[in-house]
Amino acid sequence: MTYEAERKLICQIGRLLYDRGYVVANDGNLSLRVEEDRLLMTPSGVSKGRMTPEMLLVTDLEGTVLEGSRHPTSEGKLHLAVYRRRPDTGAVVHAHPAAATAFAVCRQGLETPYLAELAVGLGSVPCTQSFAMLSTEEVPESVLPYLADHNAVLLANHGALTWGADLWEAFDRMETVEHTANIVRNARLLGSPVALTDGETARLRSLRGMYRELRKERNAE
Repeated sequence: MTYEAERKLICQIGRLLYDRGYVVANDGNLSLRVEEDRLLMTPSGVSKGRMTPEMLLVTDLEGTVLEGSRHPTSEGKLHLAVYRRRPDTGAVVHAHPAAATAFAVCRQGLETPYLAELAVGLGSVPCTQSFAMLSTEEVPESVLPYLADHNAVLLANHGALTWGADLWEAFDRMETVEHTANIVRNARLLGSPVALTDGETARLRSLRGMYRELRKERNAE
């Protein structure tokens, strides 16, 4: 079995998505770039909480199955669109977290800068303008306008999509999307949320480089 460690990681992340309630039943899909032109893709019709490594498929960047006996996720074209437009992407996660998907049903993005952590890290999360029919070209086409300048997008009446340099970053961004959706919803229930000013947001964004450096291992002196 090829890419054994990477297969186990996808199954681990799939289980996390399932345990956190970001997917139920057979919802959601994941992919991971394992070579420049090779991806590991989750299969169709399998719970992400019950996947096993041998179920995963190897595809190329055209979606052709190179290894595996199952059908790849029916939203594989959505993943391929991200890899093509964002060559810095190493992994893609699609899920249906309840709070974020509620925003998607209301056609509302998470774009107002309410949270310092969002301004510094993930950035704004727009929502696609209209529903895209599942498993068709409409779905990848709906996200194309947002790929260059964002790291996550809500899919109208559908769910959420995140991507990152690796699978952990893509998962962390999905977790941040759902956490933000919960906070914004609760803030609206409490009263009138107050957004950060343009100046505050700009200052926070200027800290991104510093935080990137702090994530690195510290050199011993």
